[in-house]
Amino acid sequence: MARIGVEPGLDAVKDALRELGHEVVDVRSEDDVIGCDSVIISGMDKDIMGMQDAVIEGPVINAEGATVEEVCQMVNSRFS
Repeated sequence: MARIGVEPGLDAVKDALRELGHEVVDVRSEDDVIGCDSVIISGMDKDIMGMQDAVIEGPVINAEGATVEEVCQMVNSRFS
């Protein structure tokens, strides 16, 4: 399974991904995403100017407005 970084505040997403067998790590800084296959963000702290430095080669999934089930489907569609 994949190693998924998840931003704080998405505890239900973390629990659901663990139940699916993914390794889940808390993401509090850019250093935390090293070694992650994907990152789940809340959408609350996106760069307003649209300028973000890529620190991960895998997909960044924005969970804003999505249910836990929808986020898990997005992850599984990329790593199944």
